[in-house]
Amino acid sequence: MAIPFERNLPAGFVPVALAQDSGEELMSGKSGLTLLSDKPLNAETPAHLLDDDVTPYEQMFVRMNGLVPQTALDMNPEGWKVVIDGEVKTPLELTIDDLKSRFETVTRRLVVECGGNGRAYFHPGTSGNQWTMGAVACPEWTGVRLKDVLEAAGVKPSAVYTGHYGNDVHLSGDDEKEVISRGVPIEKALEEDGLIAWAMNGQPIPALHGFPLRLVIPGYPGSVSQKYLTRIWVRDQVHDGAKMGGDSYRLPAYPVAPGTEVPEEDMQILTVMPVKSLITFPQTGAPAPVGQPTEVRGHAWAGNGDVKAVHVSTDFGQTWIEAQLDPAHNRFAWQRWRANLTLPEKGYYEVWARATDMNGVSQPPVSPGWNPRGYANNIQHRIALIAG
Repeated sequence: MAIPFERNLPAGFVPVALAQDSGEELMSGKSGLTLLSDKPLNAETPAHLLDDDVTPYEQMFVRMNGLVPQTALDMNPEGWKVVIDGEVKTPLELTIDDLKSRFETVTRRLVVECGGNGRAYFHPGTSGNQWTMGAVACPEWTGVRLKDVLEAAGVKPSAVYTGHYGNDVHLSGDDEKEVISRGVPIEKALEEDGLIAWAMNGQPIPALHGFPLRLVIPGYPGSVSQKYLTRIWVRDQVHDGAKMGGDSYRLPAYPVAPGTEVPEEDMQILTVMPVKSLITFPQTGAPAPVGQPTEVRGHAWAGNGDVKAVHVSTDFGQTWIEAQLDPAHNRFAWQRWRANLTLPEKGYYEVWARATDMNGVSQPPVSPGWNPRGYANNIQHRIALIAG
């Protein structure tokens, strides 16, 4: 209904009927997620709930940096525009209808993963949401290629980086403050795989995931896949928006001892995410028969493209069995793997999974490369099985 004095609402305030302090209202429809924080709202998905080839809304993790804007809560895309400007020959201002009519519509399964996925396994611990393995998903996205839109604007030779902007609301309620504004090298932005998307799994993108438009730039941390997209600023320098500097989404330029304070000038931007795998079935702690095959399965993905192989171990990494690995549905979709394991006698077993990317780089058995904010942890996933 109408709100007669809506014009008097302070910046960042929403009507109490739509208040999101606890996150309960916004989490309606999610199932089984573990809430890590409520302001901003962040929740991860237990591994056994990520067994679907295409992640449904109910099981997709939530990563917010600010508050969901009122436009997304209203789910009304009317009048929405995205601006492409900066180092381009022809700046563009495009409605969603413009995107649909002027460019080829494509649908892709693309992994989106928080750069801090796995943070909980670093020692000593680091600040930030203590994600375990569940800040990852592979929905099906529909939209247009970011590359096509940038080429229509005419990217100048001076272009170096993109800067992304959305209309989410800063936690302070100050609409002048940026929540998050990250970007990617222009070479990455001009790859075939990045999308400006308006649909997820065949439906309008839900409010929590960026309605009505968002970027989906696979292979890089999810923070560059700007939600609530309003602008792409093509720049002649590395973008310096909110959460591009300091320790944010940055790694030391050289190996450091755990707990080391690293000077800001020695930090470099996290770009390509490491190879990973996840065991999605059975659930950890499940019973298994002795002497009979037990199916173990999951997904594998890599920030530089397809995965080459997945191996599993039941003897704490002493020997490895190669799993059956399906090809990716498309580049940057996760790949299904399966293995039949026979446990020889009663007792406690662990199943370890190890993915290897096309460059021959495999997941380590321990947390790699400690860094001040706990990014890019691709430690091998493991589950327990009880044979009896």
